[in-house]
Amino acid sequence: MASPGKLGTFRLPPLPTIREIIKLFGLRAVKQLSQNFLLDLRLTDKIVRKAGNLADVYVYEVGPGPGGITRSILNANIAELVVVEKDTRFIPGLQMLSDAAPGKLRIVHGDVLTYKIEKAFPDHVRRQWEDDPPNVHIIGNLPFSVSTPLIIKWLENISLKDGPFVYGRTKMTLTFQKEVAERLVATTGSQQRSRLSIMAQYLCNVEHLFTIPGKAFVPKPEVDVGVVHFTPLIQPKIKQPFKLVEKVVQNVFQFRRKYCHRGLGMLFPEAQRLESTGRLLELADVDPTLRPTHLSLMHFKSLCDVYRRMCDEDPQLFTYNFRDELKRKRRKSQEKEDGMGSCES
Repeated sequence: MASPGKLGTFRLPPLPTIREIIKLFGLRAVKQLSQNFLLDLRLTDKIVRKAGNLADVYVYEVGPGPGGITRSILNANIAELVVVEKDTRFIPGLQMLSDAAPGKLRIVHGDVLTYKIEKAFPDHVRRQWEDDPPNVHIIGNLPFSVSTPLIIKWLENISLKDGPFVYGRTKMTLTFQKEVAERLVATTGSQQRSRLSIMAQYLCNVEHLFTIPGKAFVPKPEVDVGVVHFTPLIQPKIKQPFKLVEKVVQNVFQFRRKYCHRGLGMLFPEAQRLESTGRLLELADVDPTLRPTHLSLMHFKSLCDVYRRMCDEDPQLFTYNFRDELKRKRRKSQEKEDGMGSCES
């Protein structure tokens, strides 16, 4: 018998295989939702094992589908598992798992992009940000269509210490297309270096744990899948608001094959672009002829710090969007042409 305050080792009873569950409930992956099922329990066990010791941990699983990873999590002696599934077709199969694991599995029919996980787990698991990570872990085989917007959302949550990170520095173990996984961990100078590299690495330690071949999934995607682990940093490497960092990084990488001054220039209205871009680069001590992929986190820190000072000097600068200026110019040009046309007629 388990000692007081300790959970005994739990194992699921014999259950139909994931393949049998799919057949039993007539489940099919929906291509438009970029759904791919992982049926090999050796691989789902590996994902959970690589996440670390989950004994007595509260786990939040996103996109459980037919429940392959769910089974592996339940067998890891967790305290409780909350799964959020948008597709109603998967609920009966998950309910079967819930019945087999009384008090362990809570099923939420909802959208991971809007679900309030901060209310899901007891207050006693919360930790101070400076402490070790809490006994809370996010695990998910993410549909490709939501993986990037979801990780950007969670990275912003990390910067604000809200959402899943009200509990502290909640760890995450997630799947992405291999190309996205490589971008997330890409180092300075690598071809995969991108907006995602900077946004993830300035807030987290990011590790590409292993790659799952596409043939392991049903239906087989055209790409392999990378399993990525995130641990939020105690101190971000860029101490500026998330939206400001995101704006600088997005502008730099929208012209990834050009020199970095090209994208940075788009932070400023056309009338002051040349002068302000030069000032930004000079004060940040960044070589204007560096390519975006060759900018380090320290480069981005300097650029964001200087841009913040420039925004403080001119409060309208942060809201400036060069695309809006382009649209206004085109609209004026079109109105001028229309006016000339009406005069001629």
